[in-house]
Amino acid sequence: MSYDDDWPDQTWENRRQMIKKTIRPVTLAELKQIGEKRFPIVTDPWCVRYNEFLTSHPDAKFYRAEIPEHAEIIYCEDTGKGVWFLPDKGMGIIQSKGREILAEIVGAL
Repeated sequence: MSYDDDWPDQTWENRRQMIKKTIRPVTLAELKQIGEKRFPIVTDPWCVRYNEFLTSHPDAKFYRAEIPEHAEIIYCEDTGKGVWFLPDKGMGIIQSKGREILAEIVGAL
């Protein structure tokens, strides 16, 4: 179990509803622009990981959404993986509960 999986049920429900309202397909070009904006220093380890993820899945279907904490989410349907960004504060890997929610929502689109 991860830290993210320990949130109260109401927090998860709020996130689910916000994702449903804001999720949309995003192109690889848009994702590259997001990366340039989020990682102005190309040697930043997150920049390297982010760009490696994009280049290793160039034909994948990606989605972008937001959650109530003002975080942005990038989700890859083909791999079932994703990352979150808290603008100007940090980023991380989406954990199991979040991936389940995203897969469910994207599957219903």
